[in-house]
Amino acid sequence: MSVKDIMTADPACCRSDSTLQDVAKMMAEMDCGEIPVVDEEGRLQGVVTDRDICCRGVSKGANCAQMTVSEVMSTPAITVTPEMSIQDCCNVMEEHMIRRVPVVDGNGCCCGIVSQADIAVRTDGTAVDELVREISTPSHSSANVM
Repeated sequence: MSVKDIMTADPACCRSDSTLQDVAKMMAEMDCGEIPVVDEEGRLQGVVTDRDICCRGVSKGANCAQMTVSEVMSTPAITVTPEMSIQDCCNVMEEHMIRRVPVVDGNGCCCGIVSQADIAVRTDGTAVDELVREISTPSHSSANVM
């Protein structure tokens, strides 16, 4: 089984000049916590997470209706490819302690996203135990957000 078998294809994406308020609305409507940030051609530029909005925007007193994604997004984004195995995808997520990872094609365009929920629901469940344990282990560096 590979990433393309479990990924959410064609995820909702935003541009770096989108406002945080618009992206937060998108997250609420799509029931997700991460939106890939793409350029005009669909090439991945980074990601913006609900945590990015809270820790790099709201907590600093930002006006989220005016502040743009470029001011808080995480870049460069950690990515996987559609052909990658589920285990390799889990290894990437564990190594970087992330719960979601964008999927990019050979041109660097965002063609999907994989979340730990996708792995839990769409696989036999053996990979998710270790994944959740590894990405949930606190580290000193992950607690500090810019």
